[in-house]
Amino acid sequence: MDRQQAGAILKKLKLKITPKRLEIMCCLAVEPSYLSADDVWQRLKLQFSRIGLPTVYRILDELAEASVITRIFMSDRKQYYYLCTNQEHHHHFVCESCRRVQDVERCGVDTLTRELARRSGARITSHILQINGVCGSCNSAQGASA
Repeated sequence: MDRQQAGAILKKLKLKITPKRLEIMCCLAVEPSYLSADDVWQRLKLQFSRIGLPTVYRILDELAEASVITRIFMSDRKQYYYLCTNQEHHHHFVCESCRRVQDVERCGVDTLTRELARRSGARITSHILQINGVCGSCNSAQGASA
């Protein structure tokens, strides 16, 4: 994703196109893995001498609320971010070793949510499924070193 594409996404979402927003989107776009707010901040400090960590958190939260980026949750209880360009309904597999994020196209949760709604009378508005593990590449490498 280049700055022009990032700008088009921001414009479509009616978010102000600022250099910091553009740079955060471009920073996440070049990563095949998730980043923490601190990771993003460290990278942006090289370009913007006056950018604070709270600004990075605010922009990341705005982009996540607008569904431009995805929040990734790990066992360390920190929040991470990943730019996912797939706008179709899907979920993610997150490798705990190399930190890569892969789309999971098939969703088996729909049946569960329909059953839950039927039994409880609830109105289900959304669901999030993230599968954590070790990807095939990392698993093979770990097996070879054992």
